[in-house]
Amino acid sequence: MTMSSNGIEGKELFWFNNTLVAIHISSSKGSDGLCVVEHHMPYGDSPPLHVHRREDEVFHILEGRMRFYIDGRERIAGAGETVIAPKGLVHTFRVESSGGARCLTITLGSDFETLLRQMGRPADRPELPPQSAPTPEIIVALTRCCTANGIDIIGAPLV
Repeated sequence: MTMSSNGIEGKELFWFNNTLVAIHISSSKGSDGLCVVEHHMPYGDSPPLHVHRREDEVFHILEGRMRFYIDGRERIAGAGETVIAPKGLVHTFRVESSGGARCLTITLGSDFETLLRQMGRPADRPELPPQSAPTPEIIVALTRCCTANGIDIIGAPLV
């Protein structure tokens, strides 16, 4: 599967770890703080096990297959499916499709968006960044930034 970059032209693009992120709707644009972010992720991508203290996280899968781990339960979701990780529940996911995955991540509040802006770097093209393992310094910086934005990292990514 080749991931499509349709719909992200003209959007704010960031490389966040090994993913490409496009901010469709910033939390600052509406009075309710709704944020819609599109993620392009490579096969095997998995954030650390974490919990959001102040915002639910909704995933709508556009392409590919993702394995979610939420509050001790696993679920596979594919294109067209929507999954919610309610605030306060431990969760993570892993991209299971060989060609990667694309999903919309929707939150109500600025915590997640602020994390992306603070830890991401502007993408100079609409494609995945060069892949690399996080350094110990990046892991420490990410953990601190997450904590400052209402997200607690509590475990390892899925394998």
